[in-house]
Amino acid sequence: MDLELRDRVAIVAASSQGLGKAVALGLASEGARLSLCARTAKTLEATAEEIRKATGAEVLARPMDVTNYEQVKAFAKETLERFGQVDICVTNAGGPPSKTFAATTVEDWQAGVNLNLMSTLYFAREVLPLMQKQRWGRLIAITSVAVKQPIDNLILSNAVRSAVSGLVKSLANEYAAANVLVNNVCPGFTQTARLEELAAKRAAAEGA
Repeated sequence: MDLELRDRVAIVAASSQGLGKAVALGLASEGARLSLCARTAKTLEATAEEIRKATGAEVLARPMDVTNYEQVKAFAKETLERFGQVDICVTNAGGPPSKTFAATTVEDWQAGVNLNLMSTLYFAREVLPLMQKQRWGRLIAITSVAVKQPIDNLILSNAVRSAVSGLVKSLANEYAAANVLVNNVCPGFTQTARLEELAAKRAAAEGA
């Protein structure tokens, strides 16, 4: 299937492993040029090289922290300078730790907001004006099925990802006239390192 993405430029956040890596590989397979970021330089570069070899795609890879606005700004600017445009942006980040409400701290909540909500906001601030100007763009936020039905012991993720969903739905209305589509993707249980970590913690807690 040709999704008409050849030579489009796609930013994919947290793309060294898991869902982010799968998205990046899928876009590269369709002919998109990629700008990838993640926190761990070694893992990120290994993923970038794997995608280059598998697809022949042009890949820019930069280690960075999506909770740092200055780093997001610099990354978006470098992407624009390298490729001349930004057509697609997939926001993504790992989830907050598994906890009950009673076990959370105020610091946990602040970290969760920064990790999922603010990181999405940072990318949106940088890429949406570019997409609006060129009158074509796709902003896609990877959230969770938890925005539809909360998951036990994931109260941080349940709350913060629902905020992301509200932001994205609002942006969809605001930018539709510029031919910019803004969507949430709400995956359920997928065998990633994140899911394995959560399963291990639950098994330990239950002695299973």
